[in-house]
Amino acid sequence: MAYHVATITLNPAYDLLGFCPKVELGDVNLVQTNALLAAGKGINVAKVLSDLDVQLTIGGFLGKENRDGFNLLFKSLNVIDKFETIEGRTRINVKLTEENSEVTDLNFSGFTISEQDWQHFVTNSLEWLKNIDMVAISGSLPAGVSLDKFTKWMEQVKVICPKIVFDSSRDALVAGLKAKPWLIKPNDKELEMWVGRKLPTLEDVKAAAMELVNDGIENVVISLGSKGALWVTKNEAWLAKPPKCHVVSTVGAGDSMVAGLMYGLMTNRSIKDTLVFASSVAALSVGQAGVGISDCQAVNNMLEKIEIISE
Repeated sequence: MAYHVATITLNPAYDLLGFCPKVELGDVNLVQTNALLAAGKGINVAKVLSDLDVQLTIGGFLGKENRDGFNLLFKSLNVIDKFETIEGRTRINVKLTEENSEVTDLNFSGFTISEQDWQHFVTNSLEWLKNIDMVAISGSLPAGVSLDKFTKWMEQVKVICPKIVFDSSRDALVAGLKAKPWLIKPNDKELEMWVGRKLPTLEDVKAAAMELVNDGIENVVISLGSKGALWVTKNEAWLAKPPKCHVVSTVGAGDSMVAGLMYGLMTNRSIKDTLVFASSVAALSVGQAGVGISDCQAVNNMLEKIEIISE
């Protein structure tokens, strides 16, 4: 039986990726342009899954005035496009990578979702999601979508598609967690925000993750940057450590990990093996500008280099 997968990106963007040795505030910065990409967290997840030969459905909102770049991308990915087209323009995000691998994000505002837009999306998405086995809901909320509306929609999605993989930040993360999604992937800073305290050690991170597990979230995967990723459930915990990698850009590394987690789970790998696979995909992603897997053999080669430890 075919496994039906979807990603939803409520607030996508065109990502303008650039390199600047050091960003000087209040001064002229000369930037080397790396790429201008139709993107957004859930769309990035879809790019990676498509490269892994997964057929999937994608949805969310796109502005009518500049949809063309996304149309071309979706055609190349061979995905089922369920995006709602609304008035206005999809935003542009500028992501500058410095010599020390730090990334500065300049996220511009985009369209505003009307009540009619939202209700149309809710009705349509709850219909087509009935046929989906696993859905990734990723990224920020566009203007016009209240936190309460978002939580209620997530709760409705969970009834018809229990396997929600959720990756967001700030207020949208808190709102989404209220729906108790099946798997979440915050980073350590986002986890600190949720618990309201610093988490200086791995044991602190694990304890905070267990709070989420005890709160009803089955799978908590914490990305720790170059230190790896920690997966905590009620019965087991694993830490995956990648090798030292040459970093071109960390943009999309978290989305690549989400795609790797979904792929591992949908192909019936164990939690341990899924985390190794997802960590391999994420480790390779930082060595390139843009998101996707250009060489599946490189992923297989990376698997042997991931250190996996039972915690």
